[in-house]
This record gives sequence, structure tokens and C-alpha cells, in this order.
Amino acid sequence: MYQFYSVSLGNIAEMNEKQVLIISYYFPPMGLSGVQRTLKFVKYLPFYKWKPIVLTTSSANFYAFDETLSKELPEENYKVYRAGKSDSGFRRDNKYKIKKFPLYITQKIGRALTQTIFQPDSKRPWLKYALKKAEEIIKENNIDVIFATAPPFTDFLVAEKLSSKFGLPYIIDYRDVWIDNPFHFYATPFHKLYSIKLESKILTHAFKAIVTIRNTKELLLKRYRFLSHNDIEIIPHGFDPDDFDYTLTESKPKDKFIITHSGLFQDNRTPKYFLKAVDMFFKKRPEAKNKTELRFIGLMRKNHLKLIKNYGLSENVKLLGYLNHKETIKNILHSDVLWLMLMDNVRSPGKLYEYFAARKSILACVPDGSIKKLLEESEAAYITKPDDVNEIYNGLNTLYDLWKNDNLFFPKISFVEQFNRKILTGDLAKNLELAIDLK
Repeated sequence: MYQFYSVSLGNIAEMNEKQVLIISYYFPPMGLSGVQRTLKFVKYLPFYKWKPIVLTTSSANFYAFDETLSKELPEENYKVYRAGKSDSGFRRDNKYKIKKFPLYITQKIGRALTQTIFQPDSKRPWLKYALKKAEEIIKENNIDVIFATAPPFTDFLVAEKLSSKFGLPYIIDYRDVWIDNPFHFYATPFHKLYSIKLESKILTHAFKAIVTIRNTKELLLKRYRFLSHNDIEIIPHGFDPDDFDYTLTESKPKDKFIITHSGLFQDNRTPKYFLKAVDMFFKKRPEAKNKTELRFIGLMRKNHLKLIKNYGLSENVKLLGYLNHKETIKNILHSDVLWLMLMDNVRSPGKLYEYFAARKSILACVPDGSIKKLLEESEAAYITKPDDVNEIYNGLNTLYDLWKNDNLFFPKISFVEQFNRKILTGDLAKNLELAIDLK
């Protein structure tokens, strides 16, 4: 079956010559997509003779937890420190407090309230705990450089303040945009101006900014004229070949047309246009209804569950809920078509790169922009506008016929391999080396 370059992790601590302090509020055992990028950097940096020292939160209150993620990391290859009101928030005898995934309107109101009080985001109170713990870390370890990933953008503040105090270079990593994020709330022009000044100061002193998509780089270069092209590097999200067992593809039932969506419907993302198109598809092609299965992996809002019921799709839908990462990949591989939905171009969905690695056809409901261009380059996607029900119906119709004829398309290995997490971590390691060489 398909083979990608893979590696095995052993005890390589003795190879480590340099240490990087990684500031990441979101880190296992927290789950969801926000931890994957940092987790895989931590996993693969030791291969480039870097020992990661992670500073994260001690909070045990989150939407989902995945205890399997930390098992990917040999304890001798990294350290993790937790900061917060209680530094022992993730003791094994502690019970995690699972937060309910809120309605979009509830989420908007909550953000409006917290971001009126706290800038740049609701995690600003964590700053004092993070700085206190970071001083301990720097005294206990020979830190060469700081790497901070956001959101939350409070992580960037931690890096900048530590750099100023201890003279350490730092690199910042944008998983999402900051100022130009349409889901950030600015109560007054002063609030926005304050955040712009914060970001400007952080970028001024950072050795380099890393972004996941070209759109973010263009936004930063346009807003901050003091930045040059070389000040910002694109390191996209990716996939870990160790997560993929391609024999699972061979065991998939041949008589079921399985369409899978993985992840949250965050902010303004919604399944309603897709579900309406599925309803149209079944009405026009009733023979497909008994052969089609829709799988949803992840947390679902109540109003989205109502849509499934209202369109009479309950018999065709499997709600798998939140699954650990390995089970998520297993279900992706056990699918025929993977569905992606975006309403904006300000974020790069991490799941897309795992969709590519699964080597499946993709039904991509996305707007014009960098993600659409990437999907076109993959030659593995049927692309529609995110809210055009007729286009989505046409996509379902086309993909179903391709499935019946055993003729679905998939990306070439050469395209996929550029998103191998180990290779991408090598790009990060090069920047860490440059940062300490120039300090």
C-alpha cells in the first residue's frame, strides 16, 4: 500500500546539544486540533539535536482531552512545565473538567465580554503565572532560544517579556491571524489600536515570524511595513506518517459510500448547506440513500444536531463524537470521501493535511483564496463555494458516480510528502539555529 517516510523514536536525549523553550498554552493532555502542531514539533525536534522544554497551562478545564497524545513523546526527549493557579492541574488523580461546546451566539457574546476586559485575549491572566514559571525554567535549563505559538496570543507576550529580561532570541508561530481575525472582538478603536501596538512590538523584536499559510504572511507584510519578506516564513500544518496505517483502507466495506467530516464547526462554520445538499441528493437519487453513510467526528452544537433530524438524515448519519487522534485517523482512512468546510481565509485547517495524507477524494466547500489554490494543486478535490447548495449537490452526485465505478481521485505521494511533519520540523530547526547564531 502507500508508504511514506517514517521514523521511530528512541532514547536520543544524549544527542541534544541545544534547548528551546516552547510556550504553548494548548498542549496534551488537551485535545482538539490546536495541540497537534506543537505536539509534533516537540516529537521531532530531538532528531535535529534540539531538546524541547515546554511551558503550558496547568488548567484541567477544556472541551476535550486525549491522553494518548503524550504517549508519542519519550519522556527523556523533552520536559514539560505547567503554570497556573495550581501547578499540579494535570496530576493523574485529577479529573478533567469537560467544557460544553457552546452555541455560536454564546461564543460570540463570551468573546465580546472577555476581550473587552482582556487584551490580546482571554488568556491574559495566565501571563503572570507563565512568567513566574518561565524564570524557574530558565534557571534550571540552559535555554538557547524561545518559540511561542498562538493562539492564544498571550503566548507571544510571554516570549517577548522573557526575551527582554534574559536576552534570549524568540520566534513566534501564527496558527491563526491576530489583528485581522474576524472573530476577535474590539470593543472600541482603542482596544484594536492597543492590540496593533502589542503585535508591532512583538514583531519588531522577534527573530522571525512563522505562519501556516501565505494569506497570513501577506496580511502581516501589508500592515507592518517594517517587515521584509524574509522576516516571515511559511511552515504549513502537516501530517505525521506514524499516525497512518494504510491497511485500514483495504478493510473498508465496498458496499458503503462513506463521507467523513473531522473536527469542530468553529465560529461561523456550519454543516447546514452540506446537509441540505445531501437531502437534495437523496431525493433525486433515492437508491443512494441506502448506500451512503455520513460520519461526523468531533463535538457538535445542538443546532447542528437539529439540522440532521430536520432533514431526515438520522439513519444515514453516524455521530462518533470526540475521538482520540489515532481513532480519528482510523476513521478517515476508513472513508471514501473527506468533507472540508470553510467560510473564510484567515485560518488554515490542520485536518486538511491529514486529509491529503489519507489519499482520499475531498469534497471541499471553501471560498476563493490560498486554501482553494492548495486544494486545486492537490488534484484530489471537488471544490464548491461553501454556501452553494446546488454546487455541493453536484459534487455529491459526481463523487458518488466515481465511487460506484471505483474511480475516485487522490493526491500524488510527491504532493503529500511536502507536508510530512518531520520534514517541516526540520524547517523550524533551521530557524532556531539561525536565531542563536545571530544573537
